Amino acid sequence: MTNSIEVLKRHYFFSDDDAVRLRELLPLAEQYQQQMVDEFYEYIQSQPETAAILARQTTRERMNHFHRLWFLGLFQGIYDEAYLHHVRRIGHAHVRVGLPVNFVNAAMHQVRHFMHQLIHETFPDRDQRRDYRESVDKILDMNLSVMTSSYRDEEMKKVFVSRRLESGLIQLAERFTYGLNLVLVLALAGVSTGVVGLFVSDIMDSFKGDVEKGILSALGAMLILWMMIELLDNEIKNLKGGSFNILVFIGVIIVAMVREILISTLRHDDQKTQAFLTITLLVLGIVYFLVSKAQKAKE
Repeated sequence: MTNSIEVLKRHYFFSDDDAVRLRELLPLAEQYQQQMVDEFYEYIQSQPETAAILARQTTRERMNHFHRLWFLGLFQGIYDEAYLHHVRRIGHAHVRVGLPVNFVNAAMHQVRHFMHQLIHETFPDRDQRRDYRESVDKILDMNLSVMTSSYRDEEMKKVFVSRRLESGLIQLAERFTYGLNLVLVLALAGVSTGVVGLFVSDIMDSFKGDVEKGILSALGAMLILWMMIELLDNEIKNLKGGSFNILVFIGVIIVAMVREILISTLRHDDQKTQAFLTITLLVLGIVYFLVSKAQKAKE
């Protein structure tokens, strides 16, 4: 919102000469104010968005009075901080009654058109008409700027409160998620260390007893270690801002199934169990292929 009438005047190149010319138009505005108000309210009644606001007679009479004061105030020739405050109050009143902002622009266009037509019919000199029209345009644009800023201020109040709240919640959620990811990375690192110990133990056991069983156990531990490395790498990328990769988790499940098949072989499970594990691994392989193909298509 413009905080000073002088700043507003500077923005629109509104000079003392403009104020003088508008003051000269005051007698004309007083003479035709009733015609202006009648045409203005005819326009209001033709719009469904605003006709409901004037449904009550008391409302129409009150608005009629205020619009007369505003219209004549355009041509008083005194445009100070008190005038700026008055226009601001009009803008806030429009916001309170729920008047659409686009109607404010359209209504100002109606007033502009009325004054242009009146000036054209009253003053025969072309240069004089041009000067009067320019001064009228400036004061109407200044009024429009102040009134529409009331709508922006109202929206900013709502958005500002909502934005601060949403921003705080989002930051809190992001920090909490980041902390959980850090905990997960530390946990994966700890489990990976344990898997390394398991792999070394299985290798040592292969030299002490059943070589075949020891090698298969070590191979299973190695697959688990690979699985942990993939998970840990994916989480580190996630902490650095990388995207979630579903293929990593599908691959981890596939590795777990391969290890389960190896263990099932060592346990000499029945053929139904081994067939179930094999079919599950086949389904996971198909899912992995389809997801991988879909990701490549997006790229």
